Parts: sequence; C-alpha cells; structure tokens
Amino acid sequence: MPPLSAWAETRTGTGRRLRLPHDDTGSASLEFITAGMILLVPLVYLVVALSALQGGAFAVEGAARQAARVFVQAPDEAAAYAGALRAVRVGLDDYGIPGDSAEMTIDCGAGGCLARRSPVSVTVRIRVPLPLVPDLLSLRSAASIPMEGVATQTVSRFRRAG
Repeated sequence: MPPLSAWAETRTGTGRRLRLPHDDTGSASLEFITAGMILLVPLVYLVVALSALQGGAFAVEGAARQAARVFVQAPDEAAAYAGALRAVRVGLDDYGIPGDSAEMTIDCGAGGCLARRSPVSVTVRIRVPLPLVPDLLSLRSAASIPMEGVATQTVSRFRRAG
C-alpha cells in the first residue's frame, strides 16, 4: 500500500475521498510492446515451424505415392527404379525440399517387383530442418525433424508378362 503522502484528497458534497494520483501515463504502449514481444514472437515462430513441418509431411507423402504409382506402371525393373527416384525428386522439389537428401526404399511382394498383383511399397524418408536455426556447430542437422511417408500400390493383374 502506498504511503499516506501519495494519496490525493478530493472533497465531495458528502465528505472526503482519497485517491491515488495518475502518474502512469505512457505505460500502456510499453506494456503492449513488452507483452507483444513475449507472447507474439514465440507464437509466430510456432506457426512458421508448424507450417514447415506440415509442408514436409505433404511432400514426403506425395513423393512416396507418386513413386509407387510410377514404379508399378513401368515396363521393366530398371525403368521402374529410375522413374520412382525421379518421381521422389520432383515431388520433393515441388515443396522446396532438396530431392537428393531423401532416402527411398522399395519393398516388393514375394512374387517379384513387377509380377501381377504383387504389392510394391515405397518408403521415403527426409529430415525437415526447423526454420531460423543457424548452421553453427552443425545445429541445423540436430534441429531437424525426421519424416517418413509410405505408399503401397499393387501391380495390375492385366500387366503383360515379361
């Protein structure tokens, strides 16, 4: 409680009333700037980081799906692997993620990779770096989130043998 000397006295018709003097002029803008910096900067960073992660998730899922589709429609296994790799690179490049940093794994069914009705699963793995993390002391690789996308397609039963 402030000392008695800080109170100002006002007289009304019914008696006296004590009140504090108004000495906090201009502090609202300072409070707004302080609260804004403390609350808004982390919130904006959170939105930017989540959007980067969401973009990475869309990229890896789309790249895996396209690679599986390209693989099962290829005429032979050499063309299938080359087409799947190209589909992953293009799919990731569309989202601004370097396609050469991805890891692709292709698992085929028991009958072979391009045998009729055999399932082909394509797994694509990437690491999405968090935004605004400097590449000082290799922190950028430590501050990245691994993402994985898996897609499975079945080779058509009407595929030509051979």
